[in-house]
Amino acid sequence: MTPEDITQSLQSMFGDAVQVAAPESWQVELENLRLLVLLSEDQSWVRSLVSIAPAEAAQPYLAQLLEANFDETQEVRYALHQGVLWGVFQHNVASLSPADFHGAIARLITLQQQGLEDSFDRLAEGQVRQIIRAAKQQGQSLDSTLQTLQRFYDEGVMGGTEASAQEREQVLDAWRYQLDRFWNQD
Repeated sequence: MTPEDITQSLQSMFGDAVQVAAPESWQVELENLRLLVLLSEDQSWVRSLVSIAPAEAAQPYLAQLLEANFDETQEVRYALHQGVLWGVFQHNVASLSPADFHGAIARLITLQQQGLEDSFDRLAEGQVRQIIRAAKQQGQSLDSTLQTLQRFYDEGVMGGTEASAQEREQVLDAWRYQLDRFWNQD
């Protein structure tokens, strides 16, 4: 791809939102998206970036983000730089096709839209599975595990005691759902 091809590809995806800052950099500014596309100094590599979250917010999920890099993100990657979690795509310009560039940009946008939600879900699932394993090692049934969790909430060990009865019931319903979902898998 040439710089002109990159400009045309971006304009076909984003229209007038594309700003060409120099022959080697582009920016797309939309209400919910800021995409940067940069060429290396020798114009042999292109890097496309979207910011996802502050690095501090991503910190608890680093293991899940690295696992996603390995298993799920395809040609895009999560990366940390200057206090920000980024979605990044890098490729040799000479072998990059417009279709591959378009697909990578679409995946970057998907990463940005997902934010940290998938990582949070994976972390929460892992913790629920740990609770299930611990309960089973102690010989507890599903019902007795739920009773223990309810007692923990009643005593304020898990969650605040200032929650309304309805809020506490919603939390316990979520626990029931997750325990039911994974109980026979672990």
